Amino acid sequence: MTSVEEERPRALLAGASRRWVRMLPWAVAFVLCVALLPTTIVVLTADYGLNGGLASALAVAQAAPLLLAVVRPLHAWYVVFVADVAGALALLTVDFEERLLWPFPPMELVGYVGLCLALGLRERRRTLVLVWLVTAAANVGLEFAPSHGAGAKGLLLTILGGVALLLGGVLRERYEVQRRLVEQETISEAERGRRTLLEERARIARELHDVVAHHMSVITVQADTAEYRLAALPPDVRQEFTSIAATARESLGEMRRLLGVLRNEEAHGELVPQPGLAQIGQLAEATARTGAPVDFTPCDTSGGVEVPEAVGLSAYRIVQEALANVVRHAPGARTQVSLSVSDPVDPVDDGDGGDDGGEGGGARLTVLVVNEPPPEPPAGPLEVGGTGHGLVGMRERVRLVGGTLDVGPLPDGGFRVAAQLPLTEKDIT
Repeated sequence: MTSVEEERPRALLAGASRRWVRMLPWAVAFVLCVALLPTTIVVLTADYGLNGGLASALAVAQAAPLLLAVVRPLHAWYVVFVADVAGALALLTVDFEERLLWPFPPMELVGYVGLCLALGLRERRRTLVLVWLVTAAANVGLEFAPSHGAGAKGLLLTILGGVALLLGGVLRERYEVQRRLVEQETISEAERGRRTLLEERARIARELHDVVAHHMSVITVQADTAEYRLAALPPDVRQEFTSIAATARESLGEMRRLLGVLRNEEAHGELVPQPGLAQIGQLAEATARTGAPVDFTPCDTSGGVEVPEAVGLSAYRIVQEALANVVRHAPGARTQVSLSVSDPVDPVDDGDGGDDGGEGGGARLTVLVVNEPPPEPPAGPLEVGGTGHGLVGMRERVRLVGGTLDVGPLPDGGFRVAAQLPLTEKDIT
């Protein structure tokens, strides 16, 4: 089924985006056919003195295949070329004025040039060269036949046909180059997005390693020191703590080996402690120093709510990326950053089709970054050649902890980033 569809011929300009462009070859072929068919009959009979029946047959053979040329120009050329040569030979049997063109009258020249243009738009360069050589050979061969004052004008078919073939070929190759360029750009953009996603996931994995490694280290220390901190431990319990410490050490080693696969030569600062909620205020202060006023409302954890390190790290990175986007795309805009602990019934409404990872219920950390329009439209992008995939990291971090994300522009020209991250273990896992 697929091979049959691939072999099915397509009309000229069938891949054009606009409908009138796709219909243009059919319209031109129809106009040529309707105009040349009666004109050829009249000229061959009235001016050249050819028999009416023979003139009609030649006119049909020379004009009707122009409709076929829209889909199969090479097949149409076979018919038209034979008909044109036959018409030239038929004109040798009649007596006509020397001022008239021979071996190819003007109507045949018009139809043949249009056909050559269609060939140039469809066929390969080698085929076009062969078509022109056959045309030139036939044209020159007819010049040696007894004619009525044939001269340089008799080579018009070769000259005009060659120009049409060249023009059509140039247009076709230019279109192919542009099409391949667009395809390559599309592929490159998809690859850039995929690479950005993979790099962000690797970065998240490296950061989570530090968070998990901390907890595993605490477990190891607690298990190792249990026999010294707790008096009169039974031997079997002491052995159990020793087994727990050994398992924790082995897990840490496996994590370090796995992390080595994700590291690269461009990863720097891996020994720096991972940031969390406590460092978000420093982000706001650093952004304010760039000239963008930032109002920061910290999270109130006085109620005894504990924020897991993974959630705090995700919140920090989300605010970091949101503020970076404000500096890049809305310099000087007033921005509000707020953190709060809530227990919503429903998740954040992801109006833009973002990730919907969590469900209602359970304590959640709400991260909200809203910026107003910039005081003055930016003269140009502050960052040239950026990836444009900053939201990829946000969505990955939200998905990682099972939260929800809502991002999008505001009616007044500002931008809003809202995330809800679960704080309970059952929601995160």
